[in-house]
Amino acid sequence: MRFLLPLLFVVPLCAQEAAPRQARPTEPPKNLKVLKVPPTEIRPIMRSFRLALGVDCEFCHVKGDFASDENPKKDTARKMIVLAQDVNAKFPDGKEHVTCYTCHRGDQEPKTAAPAAAPASPPAL
Repeated sequence: MRFLLPLLFVVPLCAQEAAPRQARPTEPPKNLKVLKVPPTEIRPIMRSFRLALGVDCEFCHVKGDFASDENPKKDTARKMIVLAQDVNAKFPDGKEHVTCYTCHRGDQEPKTAAPAAAPASPPAL
């Protein structure tokens, strides 16, 4: 009985739903010259670029001012986005076949050759 009484008070507290998290108000992206997507899709797209190149946002953006064009790598990124868009537009199925990851594979510089083959191991006796 001593254990049952405290449980009667604890169980309802645990069963309550957590208060819904309120999204932080964010201002819409500025200076989009190549990406013509809804504002809600910008962050996931930028995250995919960041992961594909293995870099932080400041690799292409000016810290604190993502709209700035002062970083020349941002212009290079725009050219690469257009390149991928042009390649994908040539596929008749309308699907995305080429992304930043297709060539970069997590590196800042795109991979232009396969890695060297590992030497063959001697046969077991």
